[in-house]
Amino acid sequence: MRQSDLPTPTCLATEARIAAGRVLRQKTPRTLHAAWRPAASGRDVVKLLQQSNQGRIAELLPIRYGRMLQSPFAFLRGAASVMAFDLAGTPVSNLRVQAGGDCHLMNFGEFGTPERNLIFDLNDFDETLAGPWEWDIKRLAASVMVAARSRHFPERNCLELVHATVASYREKMAEYARLSPLQRWYARINVQDLVDLGRTRDIRRLRAAEAAQARGQTDERLLYKATTLVDGKRRIRDNPPLVYHPERGRRFDAEMRAFFQHYRRTLPDERKVLLDQYELVDVTMKVVGVGSVGTRCAVALFMANDHEPLFLQFKEARPSVLEPYHGKSPYRHPGQRVVEGQRLMQSSSDIFLGWARDPGSGVDYYIRQLRDMKGSIRLESIALPELCDYTGFCAWALARAHAKSGNPAAISGYLGRSNAFDLALGVFARAYADQTEADYATLQKAVADNRIVARL
Repeated sequence: MRQSDLPTPTCLATEARIAAGRVLRQKTPRTLHAAWRPAASGRDVVKLLQQSNQGRIAELLPIRYGRMLQSPFAFLRGAASVMAFDLAGTPVSNLRVQAGGDCHLMNFGEFGTPERNLIFDLNDFDETLAGPWEWDIKRLAASVMVAARSRHFPERNCLELVHATVASYREKMAEYARLSPLQRWYARINVQDLVDLGRTRDIRRLRAAEAAQARGQTDERLLYKATTLVDGKRRIRDNPPLVYHPERGRRFDAEMRAFFQHYRRTLPDERKVLLDQYELVDVTMKVVGVGSVGTRCAVALFMANDHEPLFLQFKEARPSVLEPYHGKSPYRHPGQRVVEGQRLMQSSSDIFLGWARDPGSGVDYYIRQLRDMKGSIRLESIALPELCDYTGFCAWALARAHAKSGNPAAISGYLGRSNAFDLALGVFARAYADQTEADYATLQKAVADNRIVARL
């Protein structure tokens, strides 16, 4: 054999890792992932939700429950802690990645990179922690099934969507397994690629229009939509109880300025120079999302000149829902856990990511831009072919994130080339969708019985 015909050490290592992943099937066959059985004890959905409310703002909890009651899919979005409890009893291959912890369909989307390119990726990392890759793809698969049912698609189509989603994850993982670590690190999913991959002309046109709308989501546009002039100064508009100004005073202003000084220290030096060119002019509290309702969230308006705004959002950082099952984060500050996990999983992250503790309340936060060319799907109106494309893109993004932080060759070896894992997760997703619908009914009954107060 000629020297040029010999495989490189990298190829040998890759093949060895693929083979090692294949061996893991002996202990945990792929068919085992089809199984779903609720825990024999301790699975009280209402109590699990109430436990997840510890430390949240009590006055906002009825809003949280009200949002979860909108549909079984909304319930699933707000019940990350319940699904983490459930997944703790499911089989895993013992290959770990930086897990998202809450990878449902609405936690993916478009956003702008520092180079002002529009990409598609995961966009929520409140629960991120090192853990099994299976937990993320199972939550994504379950969310596909529940979301498709909420659109009243035929059950056969719902199952096909799950199979296609998991197949996308498996096939993309195989591609990333063959790339070098640097190639995986640089890999990103450009929105224009997703436009071009649309299966019909109508879908491509719709996706191009959505991308154009996302590009228009800038701080400058938000300035006139979300603020008003009060005594000649810009102020964020109130919309109680969802957006409101806290009671202000010298103490509050001093605490906010101290808070942002703590945050500033977590930024790289060149970002400090950038932030220092803006002045803090207003802060409001804000209610966001479904699962996040009740946690503390605020929006800060900074201005460089009269028409040059910067909106930063700071969200309360709490322990990940995965920590009871996979150990505490190595970071003492939960905001740093979120930031470091986001940087590791995303292909490109917000330049203003940082963390700080409120010196007044002792609450921990992570900080990011409020909107930066961000876009997301409208699940209530999406057609079946477009949804099939979209779920595949979500799985693609998840595979890229896992490949960046984990061992993609071993995961790919475990998944294999057949559809065995796809079919297993189809069975799991259908069973867990049934469970979600039953849990949703349990929450409805708890509200009817006055065990829980919901604001619809």
